[in-house]
Amino acid sequence: MENTILQLFPAGKRPFWEYTSAHQKYVREIRLRADRPIVVYIDGKEVFLDREGRFTKHLQEAKGISAKELTELLEHICHYSLYAFEDELRQGFLTVGGGHRVGVAGQAVTEDGKRLRTIKNVSFLNIRISHEIKGAADGVLPRMYSLEGLKSTLIISPPGCGKTTLLRDLVRQVSDGNAWGRGMTVGVVDERSEIAGSFCGKPQNDVGMRTDVLDACPKSLGMMMLLRSMSPEVIAIDELGNREELEALGQAAACGCRILATAHGASKEDVTARFDVPSALWRQLFGMVILLGKENGNCVVKRMIEGGEADA
Repeated sequence: MENTILQLFPAGKRPFWEYTSAHQKYVREIRLRADRPIVVYIDGKEVFLDREGRFTKHLQEAKGISAKELTELLEHICHYSLYAFEDELRQGFLTVGGGHRVGVAGQAVTEDGKRLRTIKNVSFLNIRISHEIKGAADGVLPRMYSLEGLKSTLIISPPGCGKTTLLRDLVRQVSDGNAWGRGMTVGVVDERSEIAGSFCGKPQNDVGMRTDVLDACPKSLGMMMLLRSMSPEVIAIDELGNREELEALGQAAACGCRILATAHGASKEDVTARFDVPSALWRQLFGMVILLGKENGNCVVKRMIEGGEADA
């Protein structure tokens, strides 16, 4: 399937979006708000679209989108059956062809004031453009292997520093095999569809020939399911979030699986303190920690820390 954003828009609206589509490799997000200007983010910089669909920095030239157009767009994305996409809407996003993600906000409909049933009167859409960067892991792979093979690795990063992009390429290269190790069977639990970008269960991103993906499943549950059903040699998850998920990773490691995972944080100590895990257990689980950050506006690997090494 062609990885173009034009497919997201109704046929009659596509001429307006052709210029943005032509520059898709630079576009990160398209923000659509009812009766507000269209905002496009290109490598972290904000631009608007004028009435011809071209980029402009001038607000007075910006074209807006009406509530009716927003509704028509959402209906098109949902193939004119919002009911069929209720489960996805309940999570606040849709994954579409090409691996792009559409964030949704509007009026929440709850049950008993606690459980979100759906979102109606949608007035805000955030189209996050899928970007694969093949080779993103080239610089870290040599240190991720030892005589015993692949080291279980945790990628720690503040938001927006490329941790998912790095993880995705690691999954691909570990799965296909590389100069430092043979191809391995990888099980990906893709709770928010960000690694594989699956659409109708089929990955839209290249995650390797030996990779099995469990899409839109809670991580702690999904890891146990993959261990029972797919016999992975490697388990990969994005955004380790709680103690239950960490314990599931521990069970996977006890079964002989290598681990590839990411977590939000500024340092190794930041993450270990949040999970309140003894340092000995942490060293047992992860043989390598990769710290990401930004320098001069660019995402970089700031440090690679062996499991027993202190984070200075």
